[in-house]
Amino acid sequence: MLARILLVFALLGGCVGGHSDRPPLRLTVMFFNTYGAGVNDGKTMDETVAVIRAVNPDIVALGEVRAESDPCTAVCPATGPSRAPEIAAALGYSFYDQQQQNEALWANAILSRYPITGSTANDLGVVINAADRQVAMFGIHLTDYPYQPYQLLGIPYNGAPFLDTADAAIAAATAARGPGLELLLQDLASVADVDAVFVAGDFNEPSHRDWTERAAAIGRHPLRVQYPTTLRLESLGFVDTYRAVFPDEIEKPGYTWTPTTAVDDNDDHHDRIDYIFMRAPAGRIESVFVVGEKSPEADIVVTPWPSDHRAVVATVSIP
Repeated sequence: MLARILLVFALLGGCVGGHSDRPPLRLTVMFFNTYGAGVNDGKTMDETVAVIRAVNPDIVALGEVRAESDPCTAVCPATGPSRAPEIAAALGYSFYDQQQQNEALWANAILSRYPITGSTANDLGVVINAADRQVAMFGIHLTDYPYQPYQLLGIPYNGAPFLDTADAAIAAATAARGPGLELLLQDLASVADVDAVFVAGDFNEPSHRDWTERAAAIGRHPLRVQYPTTLRLESLGFVDTYRAVFPDEIEKPGYTWTPTTAVDDNDDHHDRIDYIFMRAPAGRIESVFVVGEKSPEADIVVTPWPSDHRAVVATVSIP
């Protein structure tokens, strides 16, 4: 495993605009909540590796690379070893196992074709030397409890109280994920001068760009909610890569949760809770795809599908 080093580095040519003669760097970035990389369902990791290989990303942030405890109802600890070393070895990637336990992590790891040169203080991100650019990749997993869509829809989830207003949902989301978001903001401050920053993860919270008046009017979601986590990232200059390419939330819902139930299942609510956010001066988003078990829910189909989440992939160009 990559030895952890302090995130102290000199940016050589990190200022965009100082390299107008160099060609743009094209990167494909992926986030995939692996649901234990097969362990939770008694599988080998081969299906997880096949999903990543089908995309062939340059950098991939993985969630839930360890097994979940059994039984697991809501907040439950990870158990057993990380499968990130095996996955990285099978694919020929460098890797960083995010081993801290805090409010923004749940058995995460980052894999890269390029050298990983440093990690952030709260273990949420790494710095990658991608050609002659410095790229920061963050992989996070925010808490799923309490889960506001279930609270608003009256779906029981480990005794969480039901809610009936947008303000109550925003307050609950802020209380649940605010501590993890604060850790992320601390780590982001340490990579302020890199060429590009990606924040990818299972936020366990929908987007304000999906729970809109239009979506509520057609009954897709119960009401409009300005969910705070995605709003906060956008206020910091980050772009939701999926919504940048597909701004129409009605036409392209981009559901990543969940391939395991039907859309009309009264005990669940399908949503987009897995994201790739990007902040890069003059960066360009070329394409974004959802990867999953079948069309039309997924743009890239891989079968058999090993996870309870679909994955998301963005290809970008960095000057």
